[in-house]
Amino acid sequence: MKLYANVFGEGQPFVILHGFLGMGDNWKTLGKKISEQGFQVHLVDQRNHGRSPHSSDFSYAYMAEDVLAYCNDNNLENIVLLGHSMGGKTAMLFAAQNAHLVAKLIVADIGPKYYPLHHQDILDGLSSLDFEILNTRQKVDQELSLYVKDIGVRMFLLKNLYWKDKGQLGLRINLKSLIENASQIGVELPEKFSYLREVLFLKGEKSNYILENDKERIKQQFPNAIFKEISAAGHWLHAENPTDFLVQVLEFIKK
Repeated sequence: MKLYANVFGEGQPFVILHGFLGMGDNWKTLGKKISEQGFQVHLVDQRNHGRSPHSSDFSYAYMAEDVLAYCNDNNLENIVLLGHSMGGKTAMLFAAQNAHLVAKLIVADIGPKYYPLHHQDILDGLSSLDFEILNTRQKVDQELSLYVKDIGVRMFLLKNLYWKDKGQLGLRINLKSLIENASQIGVELPEKFSYLREVLFLKGEKSNYILENDKERIKQQFPNAIFKEISAAGHWLHAENPTDFLVQVLEFIKK
């Protein structure tokens, strides 16, 4: 599968993988700042997200294969790989399978363990959107607010809106496939895969995705894991405290 990516800057390749229901564009502001430090940044849309192709096949194995194909197609090696949430799991699996391509790995607010499904309200809300009736972003937001109370989460989801035709909104995500494969998002990564170089695990201070007792499990697969906390941030740590997030990332990749 040929993934879509927004690429800018010059230097060592720095590949960023977004989270579930996101897209590479969510990382544009941070990506630009990283590129100013001498990196060629690749904001990749994973399958069924953003402008990348849609498929009924959806799992971390497929998404890691997609990243490998992307690296091969673009002659990328010695990459810095950063993944958030779902993208973090893709990044962990890819690095474990293709360690020769990954110089530095950064995982944002996710571990390799199993996570129970917790996106049902969001998926129900997105499924309720009837674009024959909802012909403005404001109307879509009003409908979505019945399911998703947090305005920040709604703003994040509404970035998937685009004009399919004049006066006709649509969603860039492949909602059908993502609903059918929602159970794949939380699956545990196979323990047989490991990555022996240093890995930076960043967690949000207010997030419960990486708990203190998860660190031992993480160290089994990533024995050189380094753990840092981003203050005043939850799961969307890169958006909630981008300044500290960038400091930690640059400190890790430049040492």
